Amino acid sequence: MALDLETREQLIEGVRRFVAERLRPLEAQVAEDDAVPEDVIGEMRDLGLFGLSIDEEYGGLGLSMEEEALVAFELGRTSPAFRSVFGTNVGIGSQGLAMFGTDAQKAEWLPRIASGEVITSFALTEPEAGSDSAAVQTRATRDGDDYILNGGKRYITNAGKAGLFTVMARTNPDSKGGSGVSAFIVPRDLPGLSVSKPEKKMGQQGAHIHDVTFDNVRVPAKMRLGEEGEGFKVAMQVLDRGRLHIAAVCVGVAERLIADCVAYAAERKQFGQPIASFQLIQAMIADSKTESLAARALVLESARKRDSGVAVTLEAAAAKLFASEMVGRVADRAVQIFGGAGYVADYGIERLYRDVRIFRIYEGTSQIQQLVIARETMKRGG
Repeated sequence: MALDLETREQLIEGVRRFVAERLRPLEAQVAEDDAVPEDVIGEMRDLGLFGLSIDEEYGGLGLSMEEEALVAFELGRTSPAFRSVFGTNVGIGSQGLAMFGTDAQKAEWLPRIASGEVITSFALTEPEAGSDSAAVQTRATRDGDDYILNGGKRYITNAGKAGLFTVMARTNPDSKGGSGVSAFIVPRDLPGLSVSKPEKKMGQQGAHIHDVTFDNVRVPAKMRLGEEGEGFKVAMQVLDRGRLHIAAVCVGVAERLIADCVAYAAERKQFGQPIASFQLIQAMIADSKTESLAARALVLESARKRDSGVAVTLEAAAAKLFASEMVGRVADRAVQIFGGAGYVADYGIERLYRDVRIFRIYEGTSQIQQLVIARETMKRGG
């Protein structure tokens, strides 16, 4: 259910102030320490950020997709590492449970996810199953009232702090495609589940990814999401919403970069005048602004379609493709406009340049989005 207009504006303004007053001043510290301060995470809980997409009956804010996108625009105006703290709770880590969970599963877990008491992770990617997500090799073998999980997952966001994993595992070894994969919610404390040390990454310091190993992990059958063989369906529907969310974040980062470019160009002087007066600088700003506006419009239109009940697999893929590629171009232009200052750490432009690179990879690479868009377009006949 959508918020009334006044409540929506209050929420967006509250997030905008939180980003400007609390998060942006901490960007360099978070990058240096590779950690988001615990007191800031506590403030995120108080603001309800962990439960943006979770229904009000379970303690969340129950935002529509459009409202979630509007909030994500604001969250994108600071380091993406901050959003990553609660991003899996809002998106891929909770939505399988929200969409396919039983009443008992939802009652047990969703209130704790919405409050931030439990951090979630989405465990799909494997050493041999990334873009080819139907090639999952982690096995879930039925044993009475349980399944026995064996295998490994790679580059799993927030796994180090996760208390609950949504895990895709193959329950039918005779089926090599997505039809043999099932989804499970797996608590962190089950024996045999282990998490590696965090990977060193190009960007987004303060947001962590890990490998997760399942060694004869006994999972009760009641923890399965949906029916056997529905795991790929769960994953794809979760990713539709997640891709729109990421696209919205990309728009927010682009808008931040454009604002920084405009401010810098107005004060930086060359040849006795601000570089903002140079037409080639103006051209880069104009291209960036035009592309960011197009991405914002695509995200909002797609979000509204999803809220109306329309299937948006194509639109979500298109939004994620366009917005993630767009913000990469904007970040590159920002470095160019800042010149040498854009290449050193003082202004934070080089950090954002590195941060946004992952947007073209996770939750489906740009090439996977192209395949999805082409497939869905041909299904629709144009």
